[in-house]
This record gives sequence, structure tokens and C-alpha cells, in this order.
Amino acid sequence: MPLIGEYAKRFGVYDELPNYLSYALGAGETTVMRMVTAYSMFANGGRRVKSTLIDRIQDRYGHTIFKHDARECRGCDAPVGWKNQPEPQLVDRREQVLDSMTAYQITSMMEGVVQAGTATVVKEVGKPIAGKTGTTNDEKDAWFIGFSPDIVVGIYIGYDKPRNLGKGATGGHLAAPVARDFLKLALADKPAIPFKVPAGIKLIRVDQISGMRAGPGEGGRTILEAFKPGTAPPDNYSVIGVADADGRSLQPPPDADRSLFRPGTGGLY
Repeated sequence: MPLIGEYAKRFGVYDELPNYLSYALGAGETTVMRMVTAYSMFANGGRRVKSTLIDRIQDRYGHTIFKHDARECRGCDAPVGWKNQPEPQLVDRREQVLDSMTAYQITSMMEGVVQAGTATVVKEVGKPIAGKTGTTNDEKDAWFIGFSPDIVVGIYIGYDKPRNLGKGATGGHLAAPVARDFLKLALADKPAIPFKVPAGIKLIRVDQISGMRAGPGEGGRTILEAFKPGTAPPDNYSVIGVADADGRSLQPPPDADRSLFRPGTGGLY
């Protein structure tokens, strides 16, 4: 629990997480703003994001006197106009709250929630979306937090004085459709940009039941999983009782997963 509490505080979900095991499963209460801010850090490659209601303030002469984005922009000032100079560079010194590879693995898992889990209704958006549904005991609260590489949305449905929302009132049935309708409009004119895959991550197709690396020709039961260096399933292995006509163990060729790697070009906050 101490480690879970540390991450809950690091992501801003709770200021101090009580040391009860049930809190690891979401028994505590938080706010939509805190949850959306936490999820935005997954979309941002694990870097800290601070929520705000004000992006920028300008005076009557158009001079910026405050801006929330504290990233340094080298080369953004061009007093003499465009002279074919190099593109400006954003210098991001924000805290790395979570390892970028871990952040992507979590994002990849939550893409699975949309593609084949409790939030399949969000697939109708037609763009890369990751997210997670949530339903409390007795169906009193329904949640969905979802995100693309550039936007995060949080939906909470419930009564001011908690009571049952009705039979089958889950996050997937109540909250996710609201997020779907919002994201359809918000991303209508945006290209379908995949989430950025950090250097070092390997995308490998595995059997969704056994977790073993999938062989050539395997289809229906396979999923694409993200692995950190040194954690991928072996390229070859022997399965007791499975062999070819000559008695040799069946093995996928070394390049069986070569076509499954994709670089990803998703933008970060």
C-alpha cells in the first residue's frame, strides 16, 4: 500500500491515500478533475501535467502577461519575420512522473478496453482512443476517462446523494457513450494519430490466453502487447506434446513479428 499511495499522490488522485487495501481497488473518493489530470500524464508520456482553467492572459496591447505553459520555446521569437530559419524547439523540463515506457504500456492496455473491453462503444469515434470505465458498488456511480494523444475527457454520472442508478447502469453503458459523442465532435477534423511509442518498446503479437508469442498463421486469439526490453516472451520454446511430423518442436520463425512494429506519431502535451 505505501507504494500505491506514493503513486496516487504523485498523480494527484489523492493527497494522502489511507493505508487500506480496498483503496487500491478504488474504494476512495476523488474528483473528475483529478482523474482527468492523472490520465493526461499517461497521454503525455509520463510527464507531469498541471490542470488549469486559464491558458493565457494578455493585456490590452496584446502582450502576454501570463501563460500556463511554462515550456521554453527556443526560436519562437521572429522579430524580422520568417527567413527560412530552423523550426522552433520546445524544451520540456517538466517532472517525469512515470517512466515513458510504463506510461505507454498502460496506454496500450487501455486501448484494449476500447477495442475489446468494457468501452467498445467508443470505437465508433474511429480514432486511436484509450480509456477505462468504472462502476461503484450497487451501481451508484458510473465513470469513463478516455484520451487520444491530444485530448483527455472525463465523464462522471451519479446523484448528489448517492443511490442506485438502475439495473445495468455501468460506466460502459452510461458514461462511455457520452464520451463517445463528445470525442466524435472534438476529433471530427483531426487526423487519426496513433499514440507515440517510446524508444525501447517492442510490440509483439501474443496468444491472449497463454501470453506466449504467437506463431505464423495464428489469428483470432492473438493481441498486440507492448514489452519493455528483456521482458518479451521468447522467440522459440517447446510445448509438451506439440511437434511436427519429424518430432521437432514447432517454433515461429525469428522474423515472425517483424511486421508488427509501428513507430507511432502521436503528439504529446
